[in-house]
Amino acid sequence: MSNADFVKDKVVLVTGAGGGIGRDFALALAREGARVVVNDLGVSIEGTGQDLSRAQAVVDEINAAGGIAVANGDSVSDWDAANRMVTQAVDTFGRIDCVINNAGILRDRFFHNMSVEEWRAVIDVHLNGTFYVSRAAAPHFKAQQSGSYVHMVSTSGLIGNFGQANYSAAKLGIAALSKSIAMDMSKFNVRSNCISPFAWSRMIGSMPTETPEQKARVERLQKMETHKIAPLAVFLASDAAADVSGQIFAVRANEIFLMSQIRPLRGMHTAEGWTPQTVAERVLPALRPSFFKLDRSQDVFDWDPV
Repeated sequence: MSNADFVKDKVVLVTGAGGGIGRDFALALAREGARVVVNDLGVSIEGTGQDLSRAQAVVDEINAAGGIAVANGDSVSDWDAANRMVTQAVDTFGRIDCVINNAGILRDRFFHNMSVEEWRAVIDVHLNGTFYVSRAAAPHFKAQQSGSYVHMVSTSGLIGNFGQANYSAAKLGIAALSKSIAMDMSKFNVRSNCISPFAWSRMIGSMPTETPEQKARVERLQKMETHKIAPLAVFLASDAAADVSGQIFAVRANEIFLMSQIRPLRGMHTAEGWTPQTVAERVLPALRPSFFKLDRSQDVFDWDPV
C-alpha cells in the first residue's frame, strides 16, 4: 500500500485545524487523498473571539496543492454546532469516515485559584466538545458499519502537570470516553484511539518561561515539530488500522509510544475484613513501595527528544 492509498477518498473532519497540530493533520490527510472538513472557530488560546479566516486559509492551502477541503467555523462546545459540522461533511462529500477531535483552549491556573468559569470553559471545549462531535458522527458510522475516532489527549492528564486541573481532568476524561466508544461501537466496526502529542504549538506557546527549568522545557518543546504527529493520525484514520482500537499513543518528535492504562498493581486480602488500624499496620507498608510519585510529564519523559 502506497502512502497515497492510506486514506484515499475518505472524508475526515478535523476540529481545531486552523493552525498547529490540527493544520498539519488536515494537510497530511489531504496530501494522501482524504477529503477534509477543516473546522476552526478562530478563537484565541483563551477561547475568545471568532474568525473563519484561519480555517479558510488551510482550505486554500489544501486546494492550491490539488487537494479537496471545505472550511467550517462552528464551535465544538455547542451540541447543535457539532451536528452542523458533521452534517456539512455528509452533505458535501456524501459520508464521513473519521473524526479527529483536536480543538482545544487553555485556562491555566493553580487549582486553589481556578475560577468556575475557567473550569467550565476548558471542560466545555475539550471534554464536552469531544463527546458532542463524536456523538454527532456516531449514527453515520453505525449506518455505514465503519468509522474511526482519533482524540487528542495529553500527558498533563495521563501523568500530571502543575496549574492545569481543568485541562488535565478533561484530557483524562477523553481517554476514558475513547475507551467507552471503542467498546460500545466495536460491533459496528468503529474504532476509537487517542494521541498524546509532544509538540510546540500556539496553544502551549503561552507557557511561562520565568525559571531556568521552564526555559529548558520550552526549548525542548520547540524542537518537537507539530508535523511529526500527523503520520500516526493518518494511519489511525486509515483501513490499515482496522484492528487498532481503545489504545493511547504518544508522539514525541520521532518517537512513538504506546501508553499504559490503569490496571491493579498490588493487592492484599484478609478473611476477617479490614479495620482502619489493620489498613495502617498491614496494607500501607505493603503497598507504599508501589505508590506513584507526584510526577509531571517532564519527570517521566526526562530525556531529549530523538
